[in-house]
Amino acid sequence: MGKSRYNGRTDQWRKPGRVRQLAGVPKRLVFVALAAMAAYGTQFVVQHSDPVPELNVSNWIGSKPAPIAGIASVIDGDTIEIHGQRIRFNGIDAPESRQYCNDAKGSEYPCGRRAANALDTFLAASKPVRCSFVTWDRYGRFVGDCRRADGSGVASWMVEHGQALDWPRYSHGAYAEQQAKTEAAKVGLWVGTFQAPWEWRAAHADGAAPSGQPLGIIGSRQVAQSYSCEPRRTCSQISTCDEAQWYVGNCSWGRKLDRDADGVACETLC
Repeated sequence: MGKSRYNGRTDQWRKPGRVRQLAGVPKRLVFVALAAMAAYGTQFVVQHSDPVPELNVSNWIGSKPAPIAGIASVIDGDTIEIHGQRIRFNGIDAPESRQYCNDAKGSEYPCGRRAANALDTFLAASKPVRCSFVTWDRYGRFVGDCRRADGSGVASWMVEHGQALDWPRYSHGAYAEQQAKTEAAKVGLWVGTFQAPWEWRAAHADGAAPSGQPLGIIGSRQVAQSYSCEPRRTCSQISTCDEAQWYVGNCSWGRKLDRDADGVACETLC
């Protein structure tokens, strides 16, 4: 075969029997040709491959969950579980399970457990609970607006009875008016002094005690004793608030210790 050679006068490459001209072709024609080839290639791939799912936000995060209804198990004062799904009440914050507050006399009491017991009593009066979806929180919990079977709003009740606070960061003040009335009436948490739950969590985020509080003060309140539902007991036979609250939450007869159904057993102890 003959070798290719360059003709400097005509700016052409020459091969035997074939001429390939580079100069003098408008660039726009080259671009049009390339675009046409690309379009044809794309069409071929689409026609000979599986359908590609539509890329939109709903495919990434899923559709809005349907409301959840059922018998609720109380996790703490602002969280329940229904059918295995954790549900966080929207717009309120209740004391944490390990949190202690001060009553009117300055004595500490387990306000976190008291809030949880109050919620449990409230929900038990009208079953089931129905929760409408609002959003997902950073822990993957379903955040919702929940109501009892009789239509009573759970979050509203908790704030009205001083067992939880309006959480402005998420509620945008939805329960601020109710909270102001509760505070003025000195109900629930407002009887004494307390740390806002979100502040308490921040102070205990690394397991350390808050500033100015001796280390171990929370730990000293932990119950090491094992209790039994037999034999039955009365408040006069019970020595601590922790024991009384355990009976309320674990024994079939325990509610008898909470005569006014406010979620607090043996109030002379708690």
